[in-house]
Amino acid sequence: MKASVKWIDGRQFVAESGSGHSVVIDGPPDHGGRNTGPRPMEMLLMGLGACTSFDILNILEKARADVTDCVASVDAERADEVPSVFTRIHVHFTVSGQGLKENQVKRAVELSAEKYCSASIMLVKGGVEITHSFTIVDG
Repeated sequence: MKASVKWIDGRQFVAESGSGHSVVIDGPPDHGGRNTGPRPMEMLLMGLGACTSFDILNILEKARADVTDCVASVDAERADEVPSVFTRIHVHFTVSGQGLKENQVKRAVELSAEKYCSASIMLVKGGVEITHSFTIVDG
């Protein structure tokens, strides 16, 4: 897996994935950026949310669950000192569908956290406390 990150100006960069997709990453104006894209640490959180959601959808679809929507809300705390690493992250999933079973969704969340989500497991191994919760919405 590869990526490239090209500096544009100020604190703005264009990152390109090995699969050819690009995203603008930028800093706030008080740090030399123009606020034209997410911050680097926000990208990490978004990647975590997408990684674990990807797993949960795969697991539930294999179980033939009728999922119509899945939203991961990611809330993080960072250390006060530099480097201001993530210290705690909470991921709350809102999973919508027809006739979803609580035990199936719970198991999917657990499997993602403990076995499949590379981003989550990597952060945990780095000392970040990650917790999960979920809500099921019928519809």
